[in-house]
Amino acid sequence: MLRNGLEPWHLLIVAIMIILLFGSKKLPEAARGLGKSMRILKSEAKAMKEDGTAQSTAAPAEPAPQVARSAPAEPTAAHRTAEGNPAH
Repeated sequence: MLRNGLEPWHLLIVAIMIILLFGSKKLPEAARGLGKSMRILKSEAKAMKEDGTAQSTAAPAEPAPQVARSAPAEPTAAHRTAEGNPAH
């Protein structure tokens, strides 16, 4: 049934149907948008690849010193009113 696959006249019929469906004015805009999307995707993929190689070759960074912070002793007035306790 599908021995021949797609032949050139099949592609011609598909192209004519797309032009009839979307109109000749919308096709250049769609192609331009698709081109922009492909360029963005390509640049992002390249950036991710460069970031991956840069991280794997870089020496591991020393961890930043951690500073202990104390919690506030008493909640602020906004917290007291939000919890249902009246503000003083």
